Amino acid sequence: MFTGIIECTGKILSLEKKGTNLECWISSPISGELGIDQSVSHNGVCLTVDQLGENSHRVTAIEETLRKTALSEWVVGMEVNLERCLPMNGRLDGHLVQGHVDTTAVCTHKQQREGSWEYRFTFPPSFAQLVIEKGSISVNGTSLTCFNIGRDHFTIAIIPYTYTHTNIHQVEPGTKVNIEFDMIGKYVQRRADLS
Repeated sequence: MFTGIIECTGKILSLEKKGTNLECWISSPISGELGIDQSVSHNGVCLTVDQLGENSHRVTAIEETLRKTALSEWVVGMEVNLERCLPMNGRLDGHLVQGHVDTTAVCTHKQQREGSWEYRFTFPPSFAQLVIEKGSISVNGTSLTCFNIGRDHFTIAIIPYTYTHTNIHQVEPGTKVNIEFDMIGKYVQRRADLS
């Protein structure tokens, strides 16, 4: 379980296809503190650390993960958002994020607003019931608030700290991102669907 508060960004060192899997080596400030079999959110995707190097770690994404996320678009040198799992005695500064990506969205608009930035994203309209005005949403693992929502789009506002301390500054119109909708909202919707 994660909070959507990004600890740091890492840099993709290498990508190697092994059958239908993708092995990814990443260097980061927290890599030296990780352990084998530890769950870490990478751009909002919960991946297991399976090998350690000097200030680097390796994770493997399987075919299902590659199909449902934007990980297939990763390239060497790209920045990724990283967050270790929430300790049971920690603060929940963002919202509950599982690291289980629901879908991807595409940036359609980016605008600087004299000290902040606004981004607009489109997503499959089949998920429209999971997006609410001023509700929580995870974009590449970052806990954010969405507004100006529609059947297939939402807007987020980014403060300077988030802009410089996550990989959102790399997102431009046409960029695909990982989206996880609010977990509580998904349970409420499921119950409504079964009623």
